[in-house]
Amino acid sequence: MENTYKSPAPSIAEQPAIALEDVHVTLPSRAGPVDILRGIDFSVADGETVAIVGPSGAGKSTLLMVMAGLERVTKGKVSIAGTDLSPLNEDGLARLRATHIGIVFQAFHLVPTMTALENVALPLEFLDRDDAFSVAKEALKEVGLSHRESHFPAQLSGGEKQRVAIARALSPGPSLILADEPTGNLDLKTGQQVMDLLFALKERTGATLLLITHDRSLAERCERMVTLADGRIASEEEERAAAS
Repeated sequence: MENTYKSPAPSIAEQPAIALEDVHVTLPSRAGPVDILRGIDFSVADGETVAIVGPSGAGKSTLLMVMAGLERVTKGKVSIAGTDLSPLNEDGLARLRATHIGIVFQAFHLVPTMTALENVALPLEFLDRDDAFSVAKEALKEVGLSHRESHFPAQLSGGEKQRVAIARALSPGPSLILADEPTGNLDLKTGQQVMDLLFALKERTGATLLLITHDRSLAERCERMVTLADGRIASEEEERAAAS
């Protein structure tokens, strides 16, 4: 069985950016198995912006982890850019993430012992890019942080940390951006600025954006809003008027 990720052929671009078929995730607990996701059928077109909303415990973050290849499904199929994740081993999944997926977390997930520049260069170094640091410099410039490239995360504000995280996510040129509550640790004004930046960069690159959020006004900036409840898709709404 093939278990090492290989870059897809050019025709893969015609495939959905994300395709989930009857996805279930069941996790063990002291009280017995817990069904986190229960039969998710879901797809996102290439270049689309989609918001996933729903109450705490609905399974939103697990859904994102599944799409990122960070959580294995119990049943069903997950495909990213036309590649089925199920046969890939951990190295294959890591390479697919590095090649195709940029992830922005609520808690930033910056390496505290690395400078902003080193954090942004990290996924590029994983890909053995000779231009890792020059590309990282340009990515920090795009998010307005050229003057902070030698600073460590502890020396940055929350908004600056998230901008570094965005630069890191976008520096390899991913076709898919996954953002999990990216404004959750920011004040209202800073969160607005960060999201303006993220949407602007998404538009410039043409990437697909999937956003997990509790903020309905933020979700309404996306083309489509999907509500998750009790591990299932409860509803979908088109938000094209708001996005235009």
